[in-house]
Amino acid sequence: MTHVSIKELTKVYPGASEPSLDRLSLEIPTGELTALLGPSGCGKTTTMKMIAGLLDPTSGDVTFDGRSILKDKPENRGVVMVFQNYLLFPYMSVADNIGFGLKMRKMDPAEIKRRVGEMLELVKLPDLGKRKPSALSGGQQQRVALARALIVQPNVLLLDEPLSNLDAHLRFEMRDLIRSLQQEMGITTIFVTHDQEEAVVLADRVALILDGCMKQYDNAEAFYKRPVDEATARFFGGQNFMSGTTRGTVFEASFGQLQLVEGLNQGSGVLTFRPENVLLNGDPSAPNTLEANIADKIYLGTQTRLKLRIGQENVDIITNPSDVEGLSPGDLIRVTLPPQTLWMLTS
Repeated sequence: MTHVSIKELTKVYPGASEPSLDRLSLEIPTGELTALLGPSGCGKTTTMKMIAGLLDPTSGDVTFDGRSILKDKPENRGVVMVFQNYLLFPYMSVADNIGFGLKMRKMDPAEIKRRVGEMLELVKLPDLGKRKPSALSGGQQQRVALARALIVQPNVLLLDEPLSNLDAHLRFEMRDLIRSLQQEMGITTIFVTHDQEEAVVLADRVALILDGCMKQYDNAEAFYKRPVDEATARFFGGQNFMSGTTRGTVFEASFGQLQLVEGLNQGSGVLTFRPENVLLNGDPSAPNTLEANIADKIYLGTQTRLKLRIGQENVDIITNPSDVEGLSPGDLIRVTLPPQTLWMLTS
């Protein structure tokens, strides 16, 4: 059970003109699962490797329960890292792979066997201990890699893109397994991902990193309802952005006024709202009810996306296909932008 503190952590690779990671600061409470989210090359894996001791930071610090670990050797940090390509020993059985860390600690063989059996049950592979990794599916190999990490009861567990090599249907299964194991064992866990849905489903809190800088560190809901800027909103699927000015609880848009809730940023800025929060054909007397022209209609299976024009503004909405059955490009419809779903970004 370890509290991880990352303070102004920076990494500039030799020959680089810009830092790969620039002054990252995070507080990760004991027992929480935190996602480092962002596109390839943003600094996520660099962060993880510095925590593990596989890279030295240019500046900054990492502490576990208030003590700096930067001078500790990787093997003395109590950190285990699971890589996306698993790195299982091909010549060893599944059981020997899982028990390898305990064997290196010279634990009693009978105790190793007992704990390996428990771990095989925990990751739902009770009958596969004698197999070689080559005889396993990708999902099963991922479970073995996870079991090998957990069996040594690390202070901190690091997962590097843990689901990226799995088929879509296996990802859902592994998400549930990782989350349930992490909660059951209470291990402080950090995982790297480029998939915002994966981060939202798994993490207690998400650190969004873009171009080496942290944009926002918050619970998942905040990224959808209260993004800090347009780049953050777009990363989480935001589509609708309108320039204008807020005065009190009124936003002056190009097509007129919109009602807002109290407490939003004032002055010039950008108004944003989620495509799924726009209401179709609701109460015409409700605040922010407007006429819109359908520019395009795109069927997505379980959802339909409408591209609308409201005055000179382009607006995207996502709705149930049955709600827009019979509508076509060129039709006029009525939409409502509920005030509580509108969020003001500063310029």
